[in-house]
Amino acid sequence: MSYTFFKYHGTGNDFVIVDDRKNEFPRENTEYVKEICTRRFGVGADGLMLLAEKEGYDFDMIYYNSDGRPSSMCGNGGRCLAHFAHAVGAMGKSGVFTAPDGEHRATVNGEEVELSMNDVSEIDLRDGDDCVLN
Repeated sequence: MSYTFFKYHGTGNDFVIVDDRKNEFPRENTEYVKEICTRRFGVGADGLMLLAEKEGYDFDMIYYNSDGRPSSMCGNGGRCLAHFAHAVGAMGKSGVFTAPDGEHRATVNGEEVELSMNDVSEIDLRDGDDCVLN
């Protein structure tokens, strides 16, 4: 498999981004995502994001953690993907997109991206760690 990808970083996190508006990336192949994100053997990244089409929105954010598992929302990733969407013409200077946790708004001003995050509705303690539940 061969895909054009872009590498972005935001506040210490790095991401592989693929423009998947034509829905060609193998989204169910989590082992492939894991291979891409593996440092020293793959591209290496904290996560992989797909820029996807979503009716009524500028785009849809599909996010995978570096272990290949789909995840909900990453603020640094969302800022990177909004900047990328703006760069490829999928979003103007500001726009609205969706992620698994709902709707988000983003504004791009040069290299800076302002992003809205959804309110936290519940915090749960699991194995001694705080988990945010939306």
